[in-house]
Amino acid sequence: VNALFWLTRKAAEILGPDFDLEIVEMHHRMKKDAPSGTARTLAEILAATRRQSLEKVARHGRSGMAERAPGEIGIHALRGGDVVGDHTVIFANAGERLELTHRASSRDAFANGALRAAVWVAGQKPGLYDMQDVLGLR
Repeated sequence: VNALFWLTRKAAEILGPDFDLEIVEMHHRMKKDAPSGTARTLAEILAATRRQSLEKVARHGRSGMAERAPGEIGIHALRGGDVVGDHTVIFANAGERLELTHRASSRDAFANGALRAAVWVAGQKPGLYDMQDVLGLR
């Protein structure tokens, strides 16, 4: 997921403000929060990259007969089955679309990341670190 955060930031920087932004996430039917924390973080990254207030540009779901507002960030939460976690960030423009997707089919991926972080942090000076540091994404 942290690689998706980094790639999302880079894509937003490279593509600039002309692309429409949408986030689609799906989790198992028992997940209570919507959107997920990961989807919220992705939206925060997009808004920060564009120097926008997420509270002003977030659009949760769509209904009715209205056009997309300029600069908005669409956030869509789906729930069903036993999906561990799917997150897609869509950059859409006239004639082209870029999609970045992370699909977790097992929670083992998250456990492996935690083990990698534990090994990495053992060799660091005391301080506050996150997975971006562990993965060398700073």
